[in-house]
Amino acid sequence: MALIKLNNKAVSNATSFGSITSLGSMTFIKKLTASSSATLSFVDGTDGVVLDDTYKEYVFTYNNIHPSANSQFTFNMSTDSGSNYNVAKTTTFFAPVHAENNSEASLTYKTAYDLAQGTGFQGLDLGTDTNNDSSISGKLLLFNPSSTTFVKHFISNTQHMHGNAYSVNPFVSGYGNTVSAVNAIRFQMTSGNIDAGDICLYGIA
Repeated sequence: MALIKLNNKAVSNATSFGSITSLGSMTFIKKLTASSSATLSFVDGTDGVVLDDTYKEYVFTYNNIHPSANSQFTFNMSTDSGSNYNVAKTTTFFAPVHAENNSEASLTYKTAYDLAQGTGFQGLDLGTDTNNDSSISGKLLLFNPSSTTFVKHFISNTQHMHGNAYSVNPFVSGYGNTVSAVNAIRFQMTSGNIDAGDICLYGIA
């Protein structure tokens, strides 16, 4: 694979990129660890959570989320500090899939999992079972949630082992159709609890 070159010098030999190094920094804000938890919620101003105009971009990483029932991992947004998680969302959902036994490999748009002005929770995976080695990992990016001018864009990328022994890598994106500030995010399964795993919140300067 060819190396990218800057000013006819290979990246591998470069010692400085000037203003390119000003890419911002990731600041850890809060970690929530599940233990048979019905929900995991990040509410601005509560228990050290920052979800306001301090940062223009926020990143949630979810690590080895294990469900208590065969279900989807989902999230929703709130504009009233967590009293209601019901922001209208328009989303897209596609996923590459590969079976352990190599019987299937596909890339499909999943119309059953997207929303068109839906206020319910948005799924981030195709459903994960309760096998001891099954889990969900990935990240969710939320852009400028405190804006009172623009809708609230988000992008997620998730990897999980589907119940039928498939590797699945869903890509979900969309926007919360509100010009009110989003100040809380909740994660939960479509049924049962989050048995184990953790979710971390970071701010991007």
